[in-house]
Amino acid sequence: MDTVTLYRPTGLKELELIAAAGFREFPPRLSWQPIFYPVLNQPYAEQIALEWNTNDAGSGYCGIVTRFQIPAALFAKYKVQNVGGEIHNELWVPAEELAAFNSEIQGKIEVVKTFLGEAYVPPADASLAKLITSVADHKTHS
Repeated sequence: MDTVTLYRPTGLKELELIAAAGFREFPPRLSWQPIFYPVLNQPYAEQIALEWNTNDAGSGYCGIVTRFQIPAALFAKYKVQNVGGEIHNELWVPAEELAAFNSEIQGKIEVVKTFLGEAYVPPADASLAKLITSVADHKTHS
């Protein structure tokens, strides 16, 4: 089966929900979030994780880049949206279709890089805290 690799920048709270689901699915969107938008490349995911999540209290001052694969046929069902520069491409999945989308993720969702903001506090779950620091990029930012 042909697959497509996608990336999802997340914060700490979303990662905790992903971990609670065995790294098999993304949590439902909140009422004010009509779209689930994984991105098409790791540099864009890293940009969001570093520039947005590390400065956001709701993200736990932690930017996490996840990677996962879906069947190419599922990828083809959704429109790619460019939201800025050349690398800023997202796959827009309506929130109401996320459960069906999750059911087609191939394998597990991987954590490939993390960025820790100045106010980051590790989660209580020691294994999750270790995972986060094991792939942390210690770049500084403002």
